[in-house]
Amino acid sequence: MRIGIMGYGRFGVALGSLIREAGHGFRAWDPVAPIPAEHQAGSLQGLVAEHDTLVLAVPVPLLGSALGSIRPLLRPDHLVFDVGSVKVGPCGLLETHLGAAIPHAGTHPLFGPVSLARAERPLRVVLCASPHHPDAARSIETLFCSLGCEVLRQSPEDHDRVMATTHALTFFIAKGLLAVGAGAELPFTPPSFHAIARTLESVREDAGHLFAALQNENPFASGAREGLLEALTAIHSSLAEALKTGGGEQLSIPGLGLATRSPALQEARDHIDALDQELVNLLARRTELVLRAGRAKAELHLPIHDPERESAQLQARRAWAAEAGLDAQGVEEVFRSVLRASRVAQGK
Repeated sequence: MRIGIMGYGRFGVALGSLIREAGHGFRAWDPVAPIPAEHQAGSLQGLVAEHDTLVLAVPVPLLGSALGSIRPLLRPDHLVFDVGSVKVGPCGLLETHLGAAIPHAGTHPLFGPVSLARAERPLRVVLCASPHHPDAARSIETLFCSLGCEVLRQSPEDHDRVMATTHALTFFIAKGLLAVGAGAELPFTPPSFHAIARTLESVREDAGHLFAALQNENPFASGAREGLLEALTAIHSSLAEALKTGGGEQLSIPGLGLATRSPALQEARDHIDALDQELVNLLARRTELVLRAGRAKAELHLPIHDPERESAQLQARRAWAAEAGLDAQGVEEVFRSVLRASRVAQGK
């Protein structure tokens, strides 16, 4: 595929890096954002003329005008898809402007620049196929699979319903928590807040600028917000009533369903399993970053194996272990195994 990206904002840059790492070439066009010379299209007309696959990486509110500007330039052999966070409106615009004449589909990559930089996996993409163009959907799915993504097929309506109660509602809750000061630097927080703090950090770093679009462009977001507010109001009223009557047992949050024989043991085992799963996920992310570093070394004609760097790494991790009250030698052995696995992954 000859891939052209229209729009080179934060996500356009991130998608371009993913395309490049997968071995594909691309060029981009953006009237404002800077683009490296090797990936810069001379003009919008040149981008469309020289590429058979076009990615519309523009903000959702600008998608209609973007389609209007490229429609006279498109050929029947073009393949067009957007990467917006909502799908009912964008897929409707694609149908209106391109219809049966130009192959197209809607997509929503469920990752962003920060998650890519952190090598978080898996990378998932929702694909909303056009009923006019089943072959286009298959081609787009093949492209994303070549980028290392898992592709999930949904209708635009089903996608937006799910996003309304997950993506949009998460941003709505985060906005409220930040408004009451929950995201401020605090001297201490309980463990139950740590996951929420990570969510707030992710929302602010990765896609805080999408808040209005997620709420206003998703036709189901308003209903999800109203449902949440009604539930919170009901809980608030029940708590006030419980304070008066001395009741409120029904308001407790359901427990973990621990085994009756030894709840403490079951709880500990469950947490160990969850932590081990996190460790495996972290090792997968570390491997991806190691491979990324290997590709960068290859471009600089540097050797993959760097004994001096590994020695410094092990020394630092021994220090971290000591600070955490762990056996430094045991932690070093763990990281020696990790480094061996990294060399295997790099083929060295």
